[in-house]
Amino acid sequence: MRIFYGWRIVFAGGALQFLLSLLLNQAFGAYVAVLIEERGWSKTALSGVAALQSTETALLGPALGWLADRFGTQSLVRTGVIAFGAGFMLLSTIDTLPGFYAAFVVIALGAGMFNNYLVSVTIIQWFERQRARALSALQFGGALGGIFVASVAWSIQSFGWRATAFGSGVIAIAVGWPLARVIRSRPEDHGETVDGLPPAPKAAARAEALPPRTFTAREALHTSAFWLIGFGHAFSLLVVTAFNVHAITHMKEGLGYSLAHATLVFTLVTVGQFCGVMLGWVIGEKFEKRLVAAACMLMHAAGLLMLTYAAGGAILAAAALVHGTAWGLRGPFMQAIRADYFGRRSIGTIIGLSALIGVLGQIGGPMIAGAFADWTGNYRAGFTVLALLAGVGSTFFVLAKPPR
Repeated sequence: MRIFYGWRIVFAGGALQFLLSLLLNQAFGAYVAVLIEERGWSKTALSGVAALQSTETALLGPALGWLADRFGTQSLVRTGVIAFGAGFMLLSTIDTLPGFYAAFVVIALGAGMFNNYLVSVTIIQWFERQRARALSALQFGGALGGIFVASVAWSIQSFGWRATAFGSGVIAIAVGWPLARVIRSRPEDHGETVDGLPPAPKAAARAEALPPRTFTAREALHTSAFWLIGFGHAFSLLVVTAFNVHAITHMKEGLGYSLAHATLVFTLVTVGQFCGVMLGWVIGEKFEKRLVAAACMLMHAAGLLMLTYAAGGAILAAAALVHGTAWGLRGPFMQAIRADYFGRRSIGTIIGLSALIGVLGQIGGPMIAGAFADWTGNYRAGFTVLALLAGVGSTFFVLAKPPR
């Protein structure tokens, strides 16, 4: 039986997200905890690295989205894998904070070319009827990468952060390059059709109703749905990025856990994320996506509050699982909602422009948490503020109805 090539792209894209999650997204907190102890750099300064990465990705987002719409994603993904690996090799050589920032500029540039946003653009081009399911399947890789993030912490403790960073670069290129070669931009360019369905006979095609309207990027910008989805997504990223950057340090310094134990608890975020992705696979086309996203925002808020005021291991585990489940369920729906509302024609540019709004959450989350921690001596005030903002952000999704 012939397998639709779109599912091969989902598998390759998911494997790339596995690498990104394992080596960077969820491992970054382990590097932060070690460098604070070894180098004495402030939490705010290291949070600035995460903010720089997010800013770079957001500023490049519209350009990368336009390039994806115009020329396809396959060349971008291949270039990104090489830059990502080279950035980690550069990271292994740094001795100063400016050098740390410079290495992460290169890493962020590479990651931005094959991150979830850009691979999602490809999947949206290949799927329509099973779009939410395919986008959820893409997230399995990112979730699985988080489950193995403890191996990065073990490597840092056993071999040092320099050897771990260099090895990460080698793995990224050696494994990522063959996967990047599987990515193909549009089904029409390779003799395929959307969803792998046989072309409809001309007579039947004429008899069908007109397809849903697709929006240009300019038209999408004039809808309230674009902005409501964008700000809802940004408010969710306040929690996601703060959790990724500071949760391990909070458990280590504020709650008295060792790095190994804190990383193990953090791994439960990915277990929850995996469960959320599986739930999204099941319900992707059955419920109104914006309302599911709104419910996930309340789960983000609850998870962060439980982490902040955890009185024992059971509460910490629950916090990680609740937050992770919300992340895994909501994440794929962000691009699925945009594709449902605005169509395929300019989806890369629309997602890229949306990243300019999302960066407010990516920058704000780590910076607010780090600044409050430096000011008060712990993460409680910063985490509480971020949790409340996530709860308020649920209203954006409730109001984000399809544009007319």
